[in-house]
Amino acid sequence: MQQVKIFIGVEDHRAELEAEVNAWLKDSGAKIHSVTGNIAPQTLAKEATTLTGTGRSFRPSDVFILVVYEI
Repeated sequence: MQQVKIFIGVEDHRAELEAEVNAWLKDSGAKIHSVTGNIAPQTLAKEATTLTGTGRSFRPSDVFILVVYEI
């Protein structure tokens, strides 16, 4: 039976999210059917953040990774 595992991270901490997903893939022993991801649209930040080339500042976006697997 197929199951899903969802990982959630933040755009500016991609390395940590990659490490979490890779560790789970290695340790789970699951048969992977698919891995997909999505990054949320950036939203304007009300507080001070790093400015983009447009002079506007954005919050880091959420990143979602969905793994379809079976054990």
